Amino acid sequence: MKRERYLKEIERNFEVHAVCALLGPRQVGKTTLARMYIEELFLGEATFFDLENERDLVRLENPYLTFSLVTTKLIVIDEIQLRPDLFKVLRVIVDDPKNKTQFLILGSASRDLLNQSSETLAGRIGYIELPPFSLFEIDGTDTLWLRGGFPKSYLAKTDDASYLWRQNYIRTFLERDIPQLGFSIPPAQMRRVWTMLAHYHGQTINYSEIGKSLMLSEAIIKKYIDILLGTFMIRVLSPWFENISKRQVKSPKLYFRDTGILYTLLGINNKEQRDTHPKLGAFWEGFALEEIIRIMSFQTDDFFFWATQAHAELDLLVMYNGKRYGFEFKYSDAPKTTKSMHSALVDLALDKLIIIYPGDQNYALTEKIIVCCLDDYVNKYESFL
Repeated sequence: MKRERYLKEIERNFEVHAVCALLGPRQVGKTTLARMYIEELFLGEATFFDLENERDLVRLENPYLTFSLVTTKLIVIDEIQLRPDLFKVLRVIVDDPKNKTQFLILGSASRDLLNQSSETLAGRIGYIELPPFSLFEIDGTDTLWLRGGFPKSYLAKTDDASYLWRQNYIRTFLERDIPQLGFSIPPAQMRRVWTMLAHYHGQTINYSEIGKSLMLSEAIIKKYIDILLGTFMIRVLSPWFENISKRQVKSPKLYFRDTGILYTLLGINNKEQRDTHPKLGAFWEGFALEEIIRIMSFQTDDFFFWATQAHAELDLLVMYNGKRYGFEFKYSDAPKTTKSMHSALVDLALDKLIIIYPGDQNYALTEKIIVCCLDDYVNKYESFL
């Protein structure tokens, strides 16, 4: 599948920087996208280094010499998190006034996990996050919601084949990927924490409560959450604090970024099990919220939730072009306004509040509150703002 938006992002970054980092979870299609970029936009030859390949690791024992012998104008380095020391090497190379080489580096860890090394390239590198498939790229909302967006899961021949792929993905992630990042964690213990977090999907995080239920310290729970956050498995949404007299919630909220992975950890492997699950509303909220953030993250990074101790809340607050937009996610045929929505409109001075639901009609409830189907929003969101 051709992922046009991300191809253009790579091209745009190379107009400004000598180094472009394409980051995302394993098996999301980073290498495929890199090859598409070379063939369709770069239109030249490139040299690949795969840091999971022993031969390439040997070639890079002396990286300065190896890179100096490369004759192509583009060098691709896959799985950069396995050799974070290369960031310093890249800085020396790209700072050379005679350098004409560009580097496309691919990694399965976030900027936060790579931070100590990647900060040496500040001002010289652009970052692009490649998520699993999103609604603005494919057709088939329900398939995406059930299987998640990892290419081999989404494109599997059957739901059972998709579920099996995800089971194996989780096992490999625990047994190989986390240790490769330098974390010495028992896979069984990490799986227990990850599965427990699946039950907190869409809720505020109570580190102490999770730790007590698993007989682990709060510090260990925070460490494990940081690892899952840094490997793109979960999203932690920060609370927004408004200067009002009401007491506001200070704890962040946790969401799984891919519903396919979430369902697999909960033992859900078909549509019927999902649709009869007591957390169906939270499943829809997390799925729709992630889609909204993905499409709007090309223009802004300001995403929050808001809640008060008196139970007024807003699922998602987005700062965009100097305005404030609120989002509520309702798994309902015909959403209605609530007291909480009106409180959010007033207390947060929202320019508009958009209710995202699984229906197929868009309509206004009040002058500032509209109901919108998810597919329409992600494909033409600017027309609703």
